[in-house]
Amino acid sequence: MNLRMHEELAEIWDDFESDDDMWVAVLSGAGDRAFSVGQDLKELAGREQAGTAAPSTFGSRGKPGWPRLTERFDLAKPVVAQVRGYALGGGFELALSCDIVIASEDATFALPEARLGLMAGAGGVFRLTRQLPWKTAMGHLLTGRPMTAPRAYELGLVNEVVPAADLDTCVEGWVADLVRCAPLSVRAIKEAASKSATMTLEQAFATRYPWEERRMHSEDAVEGPVAFAEKRPPRWQAR
Repeated sequence: MNLRMHEELAEIWDDFESDDDMWVAVLSGAGDRAFSVGQDLKELAGREQAGTAAPSTFGSRGKPGWPRLTERFDLAKPVVAQVRGYALGGGFELALSCDIVIASEDATFALPEARLGLMAGAGGVFRLTRQLPWKTAMGHLLTGRPMTAPRAYELGLVNEVVPAADLDTCVEGWVADLVRCAPLSVRAIKEAASKSATMTLEQAFATRYPWEERRMHSEDAVEGPVAFAEKRPPRWQAR
């Protein structure tokens, strides 16, 4: 991922976030070799040698493409990662920031920054320690050791692992299930789960959730029970 790619991705995420007709995003790599191998280190090395690369640490504020997906903390729409091949460094960090991860059997995950004198500054060091047991996460962070897709599934980082030939079909099934649900309910659930993750239960119940307030007063909140009573598929309006 070079600077130009970050800029182009930011435009796509802006479009996705603002368009009410887009309910779900799927993030995948091109081809079958990698989901993403992370930062373009050749570009970084060139900027370092030219003296144009400022020291960097956590986050992308002030850099091209900000806010990147890893820092779009208020994005309430679901994002599905479709991982084939390598998901390394920033690529793994992208997957960690997605809500659902579907991987092929040949997928490999790793945060090798420690081996490169770098930092998993796009949230990897924060998200991995939240999504895995502490010592398991630290083992991978401190050594850069890779993780197979089946192992990632065992640890709960991946929702499903399938043969590469079945990856598209599997992801389509998950997307169909997401689209079958009320979009405002999906967004409210994601918002409430994300915001309350570090709260006590008492704080979580007392916190305001804008998407939940919107869902609560929406036409879809009426449509769901009515459709159930009338034994027909609901017709969601996202309003």
